[in-house]
Amino acid sequence: MLSNVRIVLINTFHPGNIGAAARAMKNMGLSQLWLVDPREYPSEEAESRAAGAKDVLDNATVVGTLKEAIADCQLVIGTSARNRTFDLPILDARRCAEKIISEAPQGEIALVFGRETMGLLNEELQLCNFHVYIPANPEYPVLNVAQAIQLMCYEVWMAAQSPVKERAESEYPRQKEMELFYTHLETVIRATSFIIPQHEGRAMTKLKRYFNRTRPEKAELGMLRGILTSVQETIENLSTTHKKD
Repeated sequence: MLSNVRIVLINTFHPGNIGAAARAMKNMGLSQLWLVDPREYPSEEAESRAAGAKDVLDNATVVGTLKEAIADCQLVIGTSARNRTFDLPILDARRCAEKIISEAPQGEIALVFGRETMGLLNEELQLCNFHVYIPANPEYPVLNVAQAIQLMCYEVWMAAQSPVKERAESEYPRQKEMELFYTHLETVIRATSFIIPQHEGRAMTKLKRYFNRTRPEKAELGMLRGILTSVQETIENLSTTHKKD
């Protein structure tokens, strides 16, 4: 099940942290390293810090955006030092690892880490289903990214060694399927004038946040797409009737 868990690093400034991530991953049985727009890669410093985990480093997947990195994932968890973010469900490190292991047999899971200086941007956190934080000394709770990766990989490894407390029974859609749904939803609510071009507001942002948080199952998403299609067909039929009149 660990083979379905990917560590995603976004816009890493210091290549040594990429190498440290690879080493931490191999220590804990993880092998999928995804790099989103790294500042410097490949790098001799990364190779040096990776030590015996050069194979993880060499097999890293480099992409330009977070959406590319998570397109085929059914569960995306963003890490943040903040303990409240966009009303996402919050998990501590241990509960997060248990969640990952409960769903890993079903499909790909992404654990996302942000930049060394500012973490994940708001728009990146909006793409996540859950938010994980690492409980630490409240007087100084900030970990550097390499430490955070090591701790989270450790928790995932430990959860994988223990009897699974709960196993997800439902099948969830991949992120690329959710993106197609969002496009479909926006098309329909524009056609019904729920969104007015002159006063668009943040309706789609809030709707995406809602569906990322509630996570419709695959069958439920199919029903939602069916409802949207029915609305589209009704609009088209009414339009055709009006033209005839």
